[in-house]
Amino acid sequence: MSGLLDLLNSPMGKELISGVAGQTGQPENKTADVLSMAMPLLLGAMKKNVSSPQGAEGLMSALSSKHDGSILDNLGGLFGGGVDDSVMNDGAGILGHVFGGKQPQVENALSQKSGMDTGSIANILKIAAPIVMGFLGKQKAQSNVNDANGLNSLLGSMLGGQPQQNQSLITTLLDADGDGSILDDVAGMVMGGGKKKSGLGGLLGGLFGK
Repeated sequence: MSGLLDLLNSPMGKELISGVAGQTGQPENKTADVLSMAMPLLLGAMKKNVSSPQGAEGLMSALSSKHDGSILDNLGGLFGGGVDDSVMNDGAGILGHVFGGKQPQVENALSQKSGMDTGSIANILKIAAPIVMGFLGKQKAQSNVNDANGLNSLLGSMLGGQPQQNQSLITTLLDADGDGSILDDVAGMVMGGGKKKSGLGGLLGGLFGK
């Protein structure tokens, strides 16, 4: 079972980071920072959605049809000449579905922590969402997941078996009433508690408690 950490540190992850950076015109190191925070939040939001029967059913059908993981087979094609509008629109739809009204808060939190403007953050999220869905779809097929319980545990394992407080922080961010302080907690957790280590490993190390 490969988690997000493995994805971002793999050759595919490097291709993803450089492709997203090229698309948004942002430096690769900042893009890596944002992706390493945004992708777990996306998975955390999906995990929360799966707790309702409608949410689980919607995600299962999306993964079985459109998001089967094929997007990951040709990242070079995806980023060559700019990401297609259909992918960006798909991403916007996924974000609206998983974050709902919390999307501006998530974008603001990621912007504050990374120093990147919210417009670029929004674009990175739109590209990251279909890729996270594709990654999830691939893992679902490999693990033969076909019900909500299976999907829930798959999402949990992809989040890297995070300690309970990390999971509850992600959930709290997605439930936050917008006072901003929770966002700092989450971003601090994701960024490794403010101890800025170098590279993705350090950033994700804080997140996955490694």
